[in-house]
Amino acid sequence: MKKRALLPALFLLLSGACIYYAAAAGGSSSDPLISLSYLNGTFTNTVQKQVAALKSGAPVSGSSNADTWTETRLKSGDVLSGSTGTCVLPLAGSMSVSFSSGAVVDVSSGTEIPSGSALTARHRYLVAENTTATFTVAGKTAVLDYQGPYSLSYSAATDYNAMAAALKNIHLFRGSLTGYGSGFDLEVSPTRLQALIMFIRLLGEENEALAYTGTTPFTDIAPGSEPARYVGYAYSKGYTNGYTKTTFRPSQKVNAYQYVEFVLRALGYSNTGTTDLTGTLDRAVSSGVLTAGESAMLARDTFLRAELVYISWYSLDAQVSSTGQTLRQSLLSKGIFTESENLSATALISGSRIS
Repeated sequence: MKKRALLPALFLLLSGACIYYAAAAGGSSSDPLISLSYLNGTFTNTVQKQVAALKSGAPVSGSSNADTWTETRLKSGDVLSGSTGTCVLPLAGSMSVSFSSGAVVDVSSGTEIPSGSALTARHRYLVAENTTATFTVAGKTAVLDYQGPYSLSYSAATDYNAMAAALKNIHLFRGSLTGYGSGFDLEVSPTRLQALIMFIRLLGEENEALAYTGTTPFTDIAPGSEPARYVGYAYSKGYTNGYTKTTFRPSQKVNAYQYVEFVLRALGYSNTGTTDLTGTLDRAVSSGVLTAGESAMLARDTFLRAELVYISWYSLDAQVSSTGQTLRQSLLSKGIFTESENLSATALISGSRIS
């Protein structure tokens, strides 16, 4: 095969559709780079027909049409199907693409990708002419931007996204400053500071923490900051001893054992005197906080914020030690959320727990 120079090619999709520059040369199955003649000829002509249909409001191949970039949160097994001209941009989480014929283009790198490929976060993908492709969530959650003709189908998998929304509805989960996916960041590992804040909220003591004006002995917490209030309050109450006597390590990742230990403390089944966490998941099962299936999942899987919201949501139905109340009832009685907010949050959850 002759050595070919890489040429810039402009993907022009009218009416606000994908506009990209991609390197282009060749185009056979042995050369993954896209030919300039292909882009300027067959592909562009077909896409312009699809865009004309989008502008007129006519359905394309039985799909709905998103004429502007649209963001959605998805869960494991959810599928977005697209045809010629569909653009997708995975923002977070693991997704893969499948198609029986035709081509899908990674326009960020200027290459065709084979069916079955995993998608790269923040790369833009375009479905070529005479192609129907399915984009499937492989991880527990994902955030996806899409534009053009599409259809969505949803699995019966555990909906961590709904749990995050439900917890937010009852003021127990705020999310981050991330500008997509509602700021939930369910695809990343939680930090020690995030776990501590969630623990304080489950206690129903966030207002007290935010009003804290004392100090902390930890040199890695900025004095006067919001983290300093949470950490200082927790330290003053004996909820945490820090990582060392002088450091808290707020950005260090936590694992399932550490977060479940926090939840057990919130429910009165443990305290800071427990330093050996190897039996934490078993104690959570015997206390009715976790099911056996949940314990197995947490021991097996990488601990992400998705699991943090799962544990937090279902801990609300666990009994608080020696009170005869569930944690949900306790927080309701403290006025952390209203019965109306509780009902609205509960209505977001479908399916059953991992047994």
